[in-house]
Amino acid sequence: MQGRTAGVTRGRADFPSAPLFLLARVASALLRDSGPAARWRIVDVGTSPLNYVDLMQQFSRQVSVSTQGKGFYEATHEVVSWVEGLGINEGLLTVFLRHTSASLLIQENADPDVVRDLETFFSRLVPEDNSLYTHTMEGPDDMPAHIRAALTQSQLSVPIVQGRPALGTWQGIYVFEHRRHPHSRTLALHVLGE
Repeated sequence: MQGRTAGVTRGRADFPSAPLFLLARVASALLRDSGPAARWRIVDVGTSPLNYVDLMQQFSRQVSVSTQGKGFYEATHEVVSWVEGLGINEGLLTVFLRHTSASLLIQENADPDVVRDLETFFSRLVPEDNSLYTHTMEGPDDMPAHIRAALTQSQLSVPIVQGRPALGTWQGIYVFEHRRHPHSRTLALHVLGE
């Protein structure tokens, strides 16, 4: 095996090319230390570091969510259905909201009182009062919407396990609209997995 090189791959991380005997020793030690749940492979990449096996796949999609004013709009079904149709067993789902006056949350989807209470709390925390803000040109709900978005999230990461997002039993993915008027909000979805 003189002159042959290999890369050790765990999930998506590729280690640089090295002699096969050295990588076999490293992989053996890693398997011993990582236990049976670890999935390490030795991949023969020949003599060129560019000749490798890519085990990971990437997928992306944009989803539009129509809102009717302030509140929570669940996008769980559409996101989960898309991921399940990809044929990915394990990976990572990223959901990114392409706006600055709305946000994303993972929240309970069993009892609607939860999202109502959250909306009430945020209304008290960030009131619509133009006397409090300098940026008022786009209406009394605009600057409070930006503040609410800054206090929450515009991106979510969810592991994919056994072909579906690993959301808890009562967890849903929500667009949290912070403006009073209807909007069309765009979610950029990205999956990296195998």
